[in-house]
Amino acid sequence: MLSDYFDAYARDHKYYKGGSWCYEDGLVYRGLEAMHQATGEDRWLDHLKRLVDGQLTDASLPVGYDPSEYNIDHILSGRALVYLHAQTGDPKYMVAADYLALQLKHHPRTKSGVYWHKLRYPWQIWLDGLYMGPTFQVGYAQAIGDQAMVQDSLTQIATALNTNRDAKSGLFAHAYDEARMQPWADKKTGHSAAFWSRAIGWVAMALVDIAEVVSEQEFAPLRQDTVELLEKIYELRKPDGLWLQVIDRPDLVQNYQESSASAMFVYALVKASRIGILPANYDELVDTLIDQTVRQRPDGQLEMFDMCWVAGLGPFEGRYRDGSAEYYVSEKICSDDPKGVSPLITAYALSLEIKKERAVG
Repeated sequence: MLSDYFDAYARDHKYYKGGSWCYEDGLVYRGLEAMHQATGEDRWLDHLKRLVDGQLTDASLPVGYDPSEYNIDHILSGRALVYLHAQTGDPKYMVAADYLALQLKHHPRTKSGVYWHKLRYPWQIWLDGLYMGPTFQVGYAQAIGDQAMVQDSLTQIATALNTNRDAKSGLFAHAYDEARMQPWADKKTGHSAAFWSRAIGWVAMALVDIAEVVSEQEFAPLRQDTVELLEKIYELRKPDGLWLQVIDRPDLVQNYQESSASAMFVYALVKASRIGILPANYDELVDTLIDQTVRQRPDGQLEMFDMCWVAGLGPFEGRYRDGSAEYYVSEKICSDDPKGVSPLITAYALSLEIKKERAVG
């Protein structure tokens, strides 16, 4: 049973970076939150509380977190803090959330007003960051009643979509260099070269998550971009129900159907349908996703397979990541990484909510 796989995954989860606050753990937390919302079962909240509490110091601050790194990835786990505060009322979670928000208050921005991806990635907007920062910022701002902070996130996303949009393909570049200084950046557009599915998956999930919690009026400036992106994503789906690592390059040698981005796309499509952004019903995509990306290991346990472990741009561990299509298909392929399991969990949880609603209705 898939819920047992997720339960064991949470039970056995080891902090991704040795206990230091990071987005990978935050992805696990996002899945647990989704399962708790969908089922109401205490086990999911218990897992979430245990894991988050293990990453807070006695002063209720995130372990190993340095706000002066100005790393937008580190903000994502803050979504769990806001959720746990709402569920438990324990003030320690908002103490930690306030500390993350302090980073955002001083976080460097491009001239166009969007957060740099990291201090060591100056003047750069990465699609990953649109999921890591704004989804926390909106939820946190709503919790403290700061409407200006909500609007700032929406404006940043709209600006980033404009800067990272490729007019010819209708897709979005993984990253944009406002300064045009990075070797991976096109000197005219500032864009990285290829269309990496998971990068597009991050922004697709961010858009539907934010659409769900803000008003229709607030989301209106982003609605058309969201519809067009999701329609384009669905158009690029392969016959067996998944998407390629480099989404628009079926001709590319070694390109493969990548499970983490496929889970992200399924989640975004199903949620967009559920909240009324898309008219079509995409529920069946969840079952296809599970059939195509989850298998039984020789030991009898389940695993999610064929996911890209990590990809980025610029120097990393002795190599230069140039953003080419060939680069993206050269990265390590792994199983059971949170970057894939989390969107699988959230897609599955969403399907449970839909089934429950239909049974009642």
